[in-house]
Amino acid sequence: MTFEEYLSSKKIDEKQFKQQEPARYATWKSEFDQQHPESFTTQKKFLINTVRRKYLVR
Repeated sequence: MTFEEYLSSKKIDEKQFKQQEPARYATWKSEFDQQHPESFTTQKKFLINTVRRKYLVR
């Protein structure tokens, strides 16, 4: 699973997220590439919800 697929599965608009918060996007992508998706979800659980609210796929 790629980071882009992961964001899509979490209903996060990857393009808006990358454009609006490039530093956070790059950090998350780097961390995601180094660990299992479930571990990433557990680590970022509450942050993912905040990002989803800002960049919800419509």
